[in-house]
Amino acid sequence: MRALVAGATGLVGRAVLARLVRDPRFSRVTALLRRQDQAASLPGGVTPLVLDVNRLGQPGAPALPASDWAFCCLGTTIKQAGSQAAFRAVDHDAVLAFAAAAQAAGARRLALVSAMGARAASPVFYNRVKGEVEDALRAQQWPQLLIARPSLLLGERAALGQPSRPGEVIAQLLMPAFGWMMPGSLRPIHADAVAAALVRVLGDAAEGVLVLDSAQLQALADEPTPKR
Repeated sequence: MRALVAGATGLVGRAVLARLVRDPRFSRVTALLRRQDQAASLPGGVTPLVLDVNRLGQPGAPALPASDWAFCCLGTTIKQAGSQAAFRAVDHDAVLAFAAAAQAAGARRLALVSAMGARAASPVFYNRVKGEVEDALRAQQWPQLLIARPSLLLGERAALGQPSRPGEVIAQLLMPAFGWMMPGSLRPIHADAVAAALVRVLGDAAEGVLVLDSAQLQALADEPTPKR
């Protein structure tokens, strides 16, 4: 099979790539990148593809290579983006452009990394945008659509050349002592656990839309990997 990964330089995207290149089911794993210099940090066996995700589907824009699975791990914060409009361009517009282009390239399975609290009717801008993009992806009528809504993500952003996020830093310090006191759906989750759950669930034959919170993602990640 062939897989496409958008947001490949982020915590979850990088963890997804690491799992896919070790999976014997995949003959090609393509990572979409914004800059050529990002290719040097990709895991071995990954094919880099440098392009502007927001231009996908527009006249003159390149088509994505033929694929079977697609993983959308795109995401930023309003602080990093600089404005609500810039945030929406990444977390809404780029996500939908990638999904539509992946579908045109033959992908029938899509996994989206959304966020806890995503809801189109939310009064919170961040959650509202996440909810709106989830609804728009449902309207694309994917045979298999997996929506992951993790809580705070744990992982080493500095190792990926990304700025740290204060909430995540605090969560990583407190989790060993106090994590057991939190409900599973609110408990911070490691990016690799999210990646493990995404790859596992997309490998199932079940079709339709599936939404998973942090507790469900962690439970799936903790299950023994089936022998292939």
